[in-house]
Parts: sequence; structure tokens; C-alpha cells
Amino acid sequence: MTSALAADTATDTATDAPADTAAEVAGASVRSSIGARRTAFVVVSAVLLMAATLASLAVGAKAIPLSHVIEAFTSYDRMNTDHLVVRELRVPRTVVGLLVGVALGLAGAMMQAVTRNPLADPGILGVNAGASFAVVLAIWKLQTSSIETLVWFAFIGAAVASVVVYLLGSIGRGGMTPVRLTLAGAALSALLFALTRAVTLLDQNTLDQFRFWAVGSLTGRDSDVAWSTGRFVVVGVLFAAGLARPLNALALGDEAASGLGVKIGLTRLASGLAIVLLCGAAVAAVGPIAFVGLVVPHAVRAAVGPDQRWLLPGCALAGPTLLLACDTIGRVVARPGEVQVGIMTAAIGGPAFVLLTRRARMVAL
Repeated sequence: MTSALAADTATDTATDAPADTAAEVAGASVRSSIGARRTAFVVVSAVLLMAATLASLAVGAKAIPLSHVIEAFTSYDRMNTDHLVVRELRVPRTVVGLLVGVALGLAGAMMQAVTRNPLADPGILGVNAGASFAVVLAIWKLQTSSIETLVWFAFIGAAVASVVVYLLGSIGRGGMTPVRLTLAGAALSALLFALTRAVTLLDQNTLDQFRFWAVGSLTGRDSDVAWSTGRFVVVGVLFAAGLARPLNALALGDEAASGLGVKIGLTRLASGLAIVLLCGAAVAAVGPIAFVGLVVPHAVRAAVGPDQRWLLPGCALAGPTLLLACDTIGRVVARPGEVQVGIMTAAIGGPAFVLLTRRARMVAL
């Protein structure tokens, strides 16, 4: 009897071992495939970002050969017009585009993670509108156009708008839902943009300063703008880098995240601070630019999956690539004039937003 039982046990073990081994091999193969895809995406994104940066330096009202662009850094000659254009005009503009693209891409990804809302975006949830309204108030009342001053008002406006939208989206039975957040953001954005237009109509000087800024443009942005806003973008990026793991846990739900030892309130507070820093700096630098924070996270998520440890770096690469590409295209589609980058991103992001809203499974309507 004992020998028969031992034989049966040995048979079962021998039968289960190949199955377990096969499952482990299959799991390792899947993980290897995902890792290879993620690595390939990072490499391709880095190459595309480099190409977009070079195009931003070379393409414009005056086309400059790539060889002259490189010479502007390796053997700079102030008497050479091409070198002057690259170093004095296009380098600051490109740096600002890189900073703003990183800020908007990361802010959109973090907003979607914190709210668990696939439609979350600095433009849709009213953050850009809050920053814009605060900036126009500063221009109107303080008669200032200094980025050093405007950036603080942009932070305040973005923070207040974020809190108001979150509170409005949480009121009522059932608490916060993606649909409520989207509706609250749309309503607040409409109100703030109406108030912004009212202020600009009251004062001609404010209108003159605000109208070129409000469309979202990299034109004329210099090294002072890059320095004034770049510091805040760097701090926001550092916050985002430290929040990747807690945001992964938060995606499982509050109870599961709490069980894993994540401090939910602190994670949301730190994420909100990072979003305000990134959005406020971006809006102060170039004005409100919509859809980058919406389209980029979805595109990156489709390539690397929902893991924030890969999603956030991917958005930090794809965001500036999209923004610089739109800015470069805008310089050539209406020569000798320019189509501002805010218009170009809306032209691309608008159809993408319509596609997202029609996919009911994605937006969980």
C-alpha cells in the first residue's frame, strides 16, 4: 500500500514538473518579449527626439544645412549668419520646446494615473485654464510681462483649478469618477476661459500682451524663458521619477495600494504638486497647449504597457518629440508666416481625442 502511494506520488510529481517548467518558460518568454519591445521603444523614441531636435534647429523661414548647424556648436563664428540664427534664435526656442514637451507629457501621464481617468489632461481638466486666468490677471493688474513673475501666478492658478475640479468631481453619491472629473474640468475650463476673454476685452494693453501668448507659441522664446521655467520642470521631473512605483500600486485601487504600504494621501499630494509645477511652468513659458498631455500617454501606453516605470520615461521622450515636430511643421506649412504650435497640436490632438471618446471600453463610459 505504501509503495503504491509512493509510486503514485512520484508519478504525479513527474507529471506536474514538465507543466510547471513549461509555464515558467512561457512566462519568461513573455517577459523577454515585453522587455525587448520596451527597450526598442526607448531607442526609437530617443532617435526620433534627436531627429526632431535637429529639424527644429535647421528648418524655418531660413533653411540651414545640418552641416552649418553642427558647425554652430563646434566652430562658432559670430560673423556667420547661419551660426547666429542657430545659436541666438533656434537653440533657445528648441530648449523651451524640449522643456515644455517633457512637462506636458509627464503631467498628462501622472494625471491619468492619479485620477484613474484615461481622459485626464491638463487642458481637459481645467489646469491650463486656471493657469491662463491667473496669468492674465497678473498682466492686467500688475502690468507685467516678466516670466519670473508670471510663472508664480501660473502655479497658483493651476493649483486652484486642480483642487476645484477634484472637489467638484468628488461631490455626490459614488464619489469621484472619470466622467465626473471630465465634466467638472470642461465646465471650469469654459468658465475660466470666458472670464479670461472678459478681462482681455476690458483692457487693450492686456489683450495685446495676452493674445500672442494665449494661442500657445514657441516664437520669440529666449534663454531667459528657458532658465526661468526650466528649474521648475526639473523639480517636477524629479518628483515624477520618485512616484513611479506608488502610482503603479495606486492603479490597483486605494485598498490594494494601502495594503501594499503605499501612503495614498501623500502620493496624491506629491503627484498634485508635480503636476502643478509641470503645468504651471509650461503655461507660463509658452501659453496653454492642449492635447499633448492626452495623446502622448495613450500612445506610449500602447507601446510599453501601463507600468509607470516605463510609461513616465516614455512620455518624457515622446512629449518633446511631438511638440518640436508640430512646431517645425508649423514653420513650413504657411511660409513666409508660421502656424503656432498650439494650433498644430490641436489639429493633431483633436481627432485623437474624438477617437478616444468613441472607444467606450477605453474611457469606461
